[in-house]
Amino acid sequence: MPLHQGPQGPYRRPSLNPFFGQADPVGGMTEAPPQHRLPDGPLPPESAYRLVHDELMLDGNARLNLATFVTTWMEPQAGVLMSECRDKNMIDKDEYPRTAELERRCVAMLADLWHAPDPAAGIGCSTTGSSEACMLAGMALKRRWAARNKDRYPSSARPNLVMGINVQVCWEKFCNFWEVEARQVPMSGDRFHLDPQAAADLCDENTIGVVAVLGSTYDGSYEPVAEICAALDALQERTGLDIPVHVDGASGAMVAPFLDEDLVWDFRLPRVSSINTSGHKYGLVYPGVGWALWRTAADLPEELVFRVNYLGGDMPTFALNFSRPGAQVVAQYYTFLRLGRKGYRLVQQTSRDVARGLAERIEALGDFRLLTRGDQLPVFAFTTTDDVTAYDVFDVSRRLRERGWLVPAYTFPADRQDLSVLRVVCRNGFSTDLAGLLLDDLNRLLPELRRQPHPFTADRQAATSFHH
Repeated sequence: MPLHQGPQGPYRRPSLNPFFGQADPVGGMTEAPPQHRLPDGPLPPESAYRLVHDELMLDGNARLNLATFVTTWMEPQAGVLMSECRDKNMIDKDEYPRTAELERRCVAMLADLWHAPDPAAGIGCSTTGSSEACMLAGMALKRRWAARNKDRYPSSARPNLVMGINVQVCWEKFCNFWEVEARQVPMSGDRFHLDPQAAADLCDENTIGVVAVLGSTYDGSYEPVAEICAALDALQERTGLDIPVHVDGASGAMVAPFLDEDLVWDFRLPRVSSINTSGHKYGLVYPGVGWALWRTAADLPEELVFRVNYLGGDMPTFALNFSRPGAQVVAQYYTFLRLGRKGYRLVQQTSRDVARGLAERIEALGDFRLLTRGDQLPVFAFTTTDDVTAYDVFDVSRRLRERGWLVPAYTFPADRQDLSVLRVVCRNGFSTDLAGLLLDDLNRLLPELRRQPHPFTADRQAATSFHH
């Protein structure tokens, strides 16, 4: 008979080692607390900490997570500042006026970085991340379109939003939540993002805007924002349709201004009405903070701005979330102040150099073909060459995970579901030395992978670990 039974049968939780936590001579904590209901009484703080801490040891190492774009390292001083501000409610601008002022300064700095017509005005706000920022930008696009079409909407017109199939899932959520038709341009051949003419062809009198992605999460490439705007300029000349563009710069809006200064993608293009970015990605701040900015006050409908006075003072707010900590905003200001333009340029250039160097060395192994080379976002995607039949990208991802590396393998969307790739995101803190260790582990695994009779990853859906 079995020595123990599962959750359906009787099971006595093991007694705790007396070294584990503080002794409790009164309550006598001899058994571990329940996991799926509240304990009957309190635990000593050290015991509670140890229980949670030890379980979290089974998580992956964030520094070795090459799937995420999210910042995994900051300076200790930034951590101290965040600890000092984690109890401040960002929305309470009357009680915490200096935190609110730092947010305003960050908006102005980004407006200047992205060439807004009046950077000092700084029309924008912080958010919990780019997903919320995209929702705000999408709502502004829809409200502006609805105001121009109030004779037809909602009785006889349904709004639509044009974008590539490679957009982040938040745009699909936006269209679902706010009842907007998503018109997506599929991938084709070696084109993995939005085609300018295809985007213009999908636009009509019900199009609220076009989303251009500066740094696709699928392969790290920039979409051609200027060319998209030019195609829409030509459309307006032919038809009179004036379609605004939102730039989803979740990653690229904090890379291109420093490394690709001659690339015109931002408010220098009159058709760009709004931009978002993730401060917690290449903005170099721990999660979660994002930013949404508009070209002018006219691009942000006044009805989306709410004013409350029950926290003291008259506070305008146009974020989806209300209460949230001010720590990440303070950390963003610290990073802007700490690095400046030159510092950001050096950090992002280092990440790009690591990405390009690692991509070249992986290509030199002979088993892999590069789709991108890390020369836009410090991100590159690669797949196996046609003559590799013993293993696939899902086998590589699975075996690297055994060494602690989280390298996602996933399939591309329509119409390139036939293409499966691996992607490496090089962030601040992923050094040349760490890249060398990853390459060493890949070299050790390749002989074993080449000896396989066939790819072993039968359930590709389960093996896929694509992260935006």
